[in-house]
Amino acid sequence: MEDAVYLEMSAVEARHWWFVGRRRILQAEIGRHLAPAPSGGRRVLEVGCGTGGNLDLLKGFGSVDAIEPNATARALAARSSGVALHSGGLPDELPQFAAGFDLIAAFDVIEHVEADKASIEALAARLQPGGVLAVTVPAFAALWSRHDERHHHKRRYSRRGLKDIFRDSGLEIARLTYFNSFLFPVAATVRLAERAGVIESSGADRLPPEGLNSLLGGIFGSEAQLLRWTSPPFGLSLLLIARRPVEPV
Repeated sequence: MEDAVYLEMSAVEARHWWFVGRRRILQAEIGRHLAPAPSGGRRVLEVGCGTGGNLDLLKGFGSVDAIEPNATARALAARSSGVALHSGGLPDELPQFAAGFDLIAAFDVIEHVEADKASIEALAARLQPGGVLAVTVPAFAALWSRHDERHHHKRRYSRRGLKDIFRDSGLEIARLTYFNSFLFPVAATVRLAERAGVIESSGADRLPPEGLNSLLGGIFGSEAQLLRWTSPPFGLSLLLIARRPVEPV
């Protein structure tokens, strides 16, 4: 992505309803699939950490390293996170680590790379046996918009399309679901209207007025409870959690 987009993200991601709601959902969903921490604590890696908005969330699961290819974003993430930041990219430019990880997160990353299948395989190879990979991506090609172009997305995914890129990874899928479903009808209507030229897209990720921002964040974040019991049939995003099998002794 362009530096200007990272600067905008850094300014709003602590408070913007989308980031706040997504973190609430991710914390709940990942927590339900992690094994108890080993005696030395969990090792956690975020790949494509952007400006670091998810690093505090991930610190709750273990000791965190992070990878980010963009120098501007990496500097912003390093400024306040206290996390070891590394340069690198998917699928073939990841740094070497001394041991595998118990949790690897790639939140809205895979849609940015051409070789999505090879990227999943590269991440799977860096998991400890029993380790978990958590991936989110934007959903439904029909919702392609100026936002996708500005963020340099290569694609949006269907449930089947995301599942397919895990086929040869050696990982077992533990959870696959759409999310950001409550707001889907409104967002879909807006994006389709933008594509038809009925309304104009600003293409920017601006912070809404405080009251609206709080309302949207509450609606989105409340899906954390819904997802405990069901997998919605549609949503603006997809979440997949997969586990590397424990190798037999």
